[in-house]
Amino acid sequence: MTESGELGPALRHWRDRINPAEVGLPGGGPRRAAGLRREELAMLAGVSADYITRLEQSRATSPSAQILTALARALRLSDQEREHLFLLARQPPPTAGHMSTHLTPSLQRLLDQLDGTPLSVNDAAWNLIRWNRPWAALFGDPTLLVGRDRNVIWRHFTGRLERVSHTPEQEIRFETTAVADLRSATARYPSDTGLRSLVTDLRSVSPRFAELWDTHVVGAHESARKTVHHPEVGPLTLDCDVLTVPGSDLRIIVYSAAPGTEAADKLKLLSVIGTQTMRPS
Repeated sequence: MTESGELGPALRHWRDRINPAEVGLPGGGPRRAAGLRREELAMLAGVSADYITRLEQSRATSPSAQILTALARALRLSDQEREHLFLLARQPPPTAGHMSTHLTPSLQRLLDQLDGTPLSVNDAAWNLIRWNRPWAALFGDPTLLVGRDRNVIWRHFTGRLERVSHTPEQEIRFETTAVADLRSATARYPSDTGLRSLVTDLRSVSPRFAELWDTHVVGAHESARKTVHHPEVGPLTLDCDVLTVPGSDLRIIVYSAAPGTEAADKLKLLSVIGTQTMRPS
């Protein structure tokens, strides 16, 4: 097994090679770091900047598999580099029995080229693992969400999808396919304890989820229409397409509006204002 003291230098090397613009961060102005700053990597990985510092200085030597996965994603590591990261941290690399949240560099580049369209990437349990700036402008800054609040199904069944509304028919369709999709994931990843814990907790807190789970519905998310109630530009009714990444269970969720529609104009406005609040002049 590789010495854990090599983890810090490896993290610094991978951090230094990332151009901030590649991950949607401003790169202008003087920068002491050649690539990402520690606080920028921390934000992308969903951990504290102090923890990144302790990892790089070999003062924290036992990061969890969840943190390592988030770091590999934020640093855009290849499959081989991700495995090496786990070995440096004295952790077994992810196995086939657990969900993968790894985005390959080529998929990252593809997502970067779609920077004008709101999109997110979710894993097989519908945890939010990646988003772009238009998505954040549409739904709110996801860096403020932690833990289960980054899970679409959890937020829906606990009443926390504040900006999204459905017609009664859309509600039934969404809930049915969401539960069915989660059931399929548990069959594909029987050893994933996080996934099992999510299902157990959902059954405990949501009678509606428990009712649907007990029907043993099967299926998967497909394209739909959603109405997003934005606090600045008002409601937008958008097409929502779910794209599955070949060879994995990652899902790319893309939101769009037909050209020339009011919703399309509002999306253009959101691309300008971002996550800022418009103030009266």
